[in-house]
Amino acid sequence: MLNRFARAFFTRLLTPAAGLLLRAGISPDVVTLVGTLGVAAGALVFYPSGHLLIGTLVITAFVFSDTVDGIMARASGRSSAWGAYLDSTLDRVGDAAIFGGLVLWYLGRGDDTLTGTLALACLVLGAVVSYAKARAEGLGMTANVGIAERADRLVAVLVTTGFVGLGLPDVVLTVVLALLAVASLVTVVQRMLEVRRQALRAVPPPAP
Repeated sequence: MLNRFARAFFTRLLTPAAGLLLRAGISPDVVTLVGTLGVAAGALVFYPSGHLLIGTLVITAFVFSDTVDGIMARASGRSSAWGAYLDSTLDRVGDAAIFGGLVLWYLGRGDDTLTGTLALACLVLGAVVSYAKARAEGLGMTANVGIAERADRLVAVLVTTGFVGLGLPDVVLTVVLALLAVASLVTVVQRMLEVRRQALRAVPPPAP
């Protein structure tokens, strides 16, 4: 949902920055790598120590690289299968770092087993959501369905974590993580059913 409504806005907003980076001789792949390192550092350095607001601000500052690198690739004519592969792979690394940082905090000094377990569930189910789509495409099918797209999950967890860092009760994040885990599970099931439907439709009828 957020992908559809926000992509055009952020593309217009970040296009000048993308042009500046291209003129400086920086490649889209470098932006992808730096963005992922920044997200991972923000999540795995600040979240496990309980600095949820600072971690969220650092992550947010770097997460826009996921849009900037795409703008740069299109503007410079460098769009390629390798760039798409690198971007998708490192997106998964960043996502895992965000939820992993929350797991480390809440199952450690944060002392909240339920919230930590739900963060772990979101980490695992988020990976399965992505794999379900990638595997379908590898088999020549599509799985572009589901109620929990990546952008929706990221915005929900980052906004809530940031507000918890400002003093909102931890239980709010617990509820959001529970909803994200359920939504991710539903998305996995939706994608499995969609691929099954396509696979059955592709099976030729038995010979008379």
